[in-house]
Amino acid sequence: MESTRVDRWLWAIRLYKTRAEATTAIRGGHVDVNGRSAKPATVVRSGDRIELRLHGRDREVEVVQVIEKRVGAAVAVDCYLDHSPPPPPPDTTAVIADRDRGAGRPTKRDRRQLDRWRAGG
Repeated sequence: MESTRVDRWLWAIRLYKTRAEATTAIRGGHVDVNGRSAKPATVVRSGDRIELRLHGRDREVEVVQVIEKRVGAAVAVDCYLDHSPPPPPPDTTAVIADRDRGAGRPTKRDRRQLDRWRAGG
């Protein structure tokens, strides 16, 4: 049966930009293999489920094909099944403070009003 290290596999399928970044995430406790905390040398095989926290989002992937070398994005997508929940919708209600063009620097009073506004008061 074919197997490889989890840090190498995560790098090869392009979830992490570098293998060192994958190793750091695993050592930090952000990666579980089959429900157990993983080490960089943890072996993965076809059918294993990997849960990870990546860029502030929980991801869940299933190993379909074991690869050790980094491949192109089109090939990498075929090596895993993504069971991750959909990302939350972007917050489009953000209000941006607007100042008139040419109004100059904010005065002390303007700054205090902005601070109160940012604090929610």
